[in-house]
Amino acid sequence: MNIQDVKNYLPHRYPFLLIDRVLELEVGKSIVALKNVTFNEPQFIGHFPDQPIMPGVMIVEALAQATGILAFKAEVSKPTNGQIYMLVGIDKVRFKRMVEPGDQLRLEVGIVTVKRGIWKFKCKATVDSQTITSAELMCTQKATD
Repeated sequence: MNIQDVKNYLPHRYPFLLIDRVLELEVGKSIVALKNVTFNEPQFIGHFPDQPIMPGVMIVEALAQATGILAFKAEVSKPTNGQIYMLVGIDKVRFKRMVEPGDQLRLEVGIVTVKRGIWKFKCKATVDSQTITSAELMCTQKATD
């Protein structure tokens, strides 16, 4: 999926659209997406001016956006249908290395379970095959009205 396709499955827009491309998608199972980290992103103005580092919460948000695409694809739905996926839980999050401008963040997400409308995902972000962040995320679908 290119950026235009990604925009069809996520309601986010600049500066908060954190998925640039989807490399792999196995509907109902897993997704691999990319986030190209550039110095021009607004968070680097203050985090940190002399040594820009992507905030950990932004990495988790990028993973959460990947879960949204995966869930929408599994449900054969889009945010334009009056629904969005909301992050409702974060467990076992670990940050192992800094992410800097110039890095390409590979976002790997797999569905663990879906129970009572709560989706649980196992997530990992890597740069150059090194694990940067790992987490379990939970999302649910909510009406936008």
